Amino acid sequence: MGTLYVVGTPIGNMDDVTFRQLKVLESVDFIIAEDTRVTLKLLNRYEIKKTLVSYHGHSKKSCAEEIAERIMNGENAAIVTDAGMPCISDPGEELVKICALRNIDVKVVPGPSAVVSALAVSGLNTSRFSFEGFLSVNKKQRYDHLESVKNDTRTLIFYEAPHKLIASLEDFLKYFGDRKISLCRELTKIHEEVLRMSISEAIEYYKIQKPKGEYVLVIEGSDEKDNGQKVSLEQAAEYAEQLIENGEKAVNACKIAAKETGYAKSQLYSIVCGKKNDDWR
Repeated sequence: MGTLYVVGTPIGNMDDVTFRQLKVLESVDFIIAEDTRVTLKLLNRYEIKKTLVSYHGHSKKSCAEEIAERIMNGENAAIVTDAGMPCISDPGEELVKICALRNIDVKVVPGPSAVVSALAVSGLNTSRFSFEGFLSVNKKQRYDHLESVKNDTRTLIFYEAPHKLIASLEDFLKYFGDRKISLCRELTKIHEEVLRMSISEAIEYYKIQKPKGEYVLVIEGSDEKDNGQKVSLEQAAEYAEQLIENGEKAVNACKIAAKETGYAKSQLYSIVCGKKNDDWR
């Protein structure tokens, strides 16, 4: 029986590769790749010539079964992803499960991880964290996900694509309030950038600056003292409306309500403005 090697690859900078990774990629009988074109660039860089087997999110379960069968018949294989550690929030997870069920030896050859790399430079609490992957495009699943982690005191880490960034930030603001966030993009590449700000500041920033590149979003956890006590967004808006009725100007009312509830002033102001006429500003 052969062995499946789970091999990490560079997340951007092609020099972030280890001697052991190259040795394993050279020694196996075939390499399982998420995108063979991406993997071929890495192999060509280090003059490694191997048979590539395509295995991605749209592959049928029978594909994983066939790979496992080859390994059981004595071939050694390495699985890689386009960038970073395979089998973490990617299709390789299923292959590892199948191999484990068949008692196939699975060994790890560690490499860079976008999750840990972003956490390390975030400037936020690194002692306890939760990797949440990509948010679902299905609204119900997306909102259920955010609802389930909004009171988590651990640092939260999400992946996000540039064209969905602003929408996700707005959802974060709605469910988490105006927490600190570290936005890490293009890690280890030429245009690497790490921005540290509040969620509301990030929304305003990216309304002016078009998001580019793949993002890792690191968000501070919930304040344990506030869990179970935090008012809803609607309650915060109602509080601001009460202040207005008591004589406060809208801007000041939203500022006071934001300070006491943790929501962004702009967020409350937009809700209040939607219910009132302009004559009380």
